[in-house]
Amino acid sequence: MQIGIVGLNQSGKTTLFNALTNAGVQTGMATGKRDAHVGIVKIPDPRLDALHALEPKARKVQTSVECVDVAGVSKGSGSKGFDDQFLGALRTVDAILLVARAFANPAVPHEEGSVDAGRDIRTVLEEFLFSDLAIVEARIPRLDAQLKKSRNEKQERELALIKECKAQLENNQALREMELAIDDEKILRGYQFLTLKPLLIVVNLSESDIPRTAAIEEHFRKEFAGKKIASAALSAAIEMEIAQLSPEDAESFRKDLQIAEPALTKMIRSAYELLGLISFFTFGDKEVRSWTCRRGATASQAAGVIHSDFERGFIRAEVTFYEDLLRLKSLARCREQGLLRLEGRDYLVKDGEVIEFRFNV
Repeated sequence: MQIGIVGLNQSGKTTLFNALTNAGVQTGMATGKRDAHVGIVKIPDPRLDALHALEPKARKVQTSVECVDVAGVSKGSGSKGFDDQFLGALRTVDAILLVARAFANPAVPHEEGSVDAGRDIRTVLEEFLFSDLAIVEARIPRLDAQLKKSRNEKQERELALIKECKAQLENNQALREMELAIDDEKILRGYQFLTLKPLLIVVNLSESDIPRTAAIEEHFRKEFAGKKIASAALSAAIEMEIAQLSPEDAESFRKDLQIAEPALTKMIRSAYELLGLISFFTFGDKEVRSWTCRRGATASQAAGVIHSDFERGFIRAEVTFYEDLLRLKSLARCREQGLLRLEGRDYLVKDGEVIEFRFNV
């Protein structure tokens, strides 16, 4: 999974990137073009830790997510067309994390002259909309010209769909709000439209506003409600400080500041919900590992997450619930008590299940 972190200049997006990845990237005003910062984050999961405690000599492997911190968005940049460097950095991301500034700091002036997180969110979303509209408007005449030369059913459907997208965007509506058939989603996938990607809005708070986090989150959830949109609030500067502490000191610091959960936990949970993802586990004396798949994935599709050979040669899956394995402490005892089930390729995998796949290629 890959998450792109965006926002206006001085919104604190690189600070949040550092808090999530512990990368230590220098923060401050970005001038001109710059390469995206990329960091790998291992996803914490207490369930994996508990399973590993049953086989402490085994290798523990966490699922990871890639965070990409791109250059700041400027007002008017989308209508002019984002440069290839910016779009290239966001082209492959699965979701966009939009950081909006809600903290006041006289030493860090806001480019608009005042702090207004709602205004800044609308500004960035508008720039994304303009960018998508520019792509659509450039594509329509090309498809028209191609279809005048020779009739092509696939291109006709693409043209009709792109015109629907144009109407949606001209109505100031994100493409993620459209009801799309699976085939239509496949057609649009190559365009990598920014307003089609799931969106996580993160309001970057002052330390003094941390006790009001829940109320602030609720406000922005209502103001920016929509399909595949979620909102969260935190202080990126405080979270970056916490990331550099020992686990014990970090926990104590959070309690003192009334921070309910680490930023990483909050972001990953929100991203999983937005993308419709779940976790399953594989368990053995050599390796205990967490994996990610789409909610509603079949057993054979989940096997394919591990290796394409597993999906191609799928025979069956041996499945048990995480809670049962934790209670009985071994797969053998789960099997003895009838809690290790045999499932076929069309079985729908559930979050937290422990699975052993049988395959033959």
